[in-house]
Amino acid sequence: MIQPGLYDIAHLNTPADLPQIAAQLKQCPSARLCLYGPPGTGKTSFGHWLAGELGQPLQVQKASDLLCAYVGMTEQKIARTFELAAEDGAILLIDEVDSFLQDRTRAKNSWEVTQINEMLTQIESFPGILIASTNLIDQLDPASLRRFDIKIHFGYLLPEQVSRLLVSHCQNLGLPHPTPEDLSLTAAMETATPGDFAAVARQHRFQPFRDAGGLLQAVIRELEHKSGHLRRIGFQ
Repeated sequence: MIQPGLYDIAHLNTPADLPQIAAQLKQCPSARLCLYGPPGTGKTSFGHWLAGELGQPLQVQKASDLLCAYVGMTEQKIARTFELAAEDGAILLIDEVDSFLQDRTRAKNSWEVTQINEMLTQIESFPGILIASTNLIDQLDPASLRRFDIKIHFGYLLPEQVSRLLVSHCQNLGLPHPTPEDLSLTAAMETATPGDFAAVARQHRFQPFRDAGGLLQAVIRELEHKSGHLRRIGFQ
């Protein structure tokens, strides 16, 4: 979900002109978008933003919502999901779409191929706006990639985006403005994402930060956990 007062597409690191895409979709609300990039970079939030811009409901489905242990049931769930989205005039966002569109040459069971084929069929025939997000675009079936009109990469935040997001969170949480020393540390945060800041903002409810430096250290800890090592960034 979008955090009130904090979500800004300027905080998304993507080469695409997102406002222009939204404007075009207002004129022709039918497209298949594939959003790819590391976790936390804003792919799902973009779906919420786009739905708000277009004034359409958003239907979000994760792999866990659709996968079923019984043979044939996953295909039925997939078909029903697309049917309901079309009936409601909703934008359909399928998260972790790589769970369904893996390269068929890697499939070990016939039912895996059947699921892929069902998803491809539904994507092809869906009349509305479909957003598929993945962290693993290199594992998608080549035939599935050809079915997407637009492929948009979401990357880690640029240093200036990290600085702006830090300032925005301080304002939203009622913290003092970051010091020049705080802002200088953002240049070394090469894998920061909007999701990291959102996680830290939730921590503030239970362990309030006193200043921007405390918030920044919490974000850095998120990055350390994510990268699997404990290299400190600017702190001893």
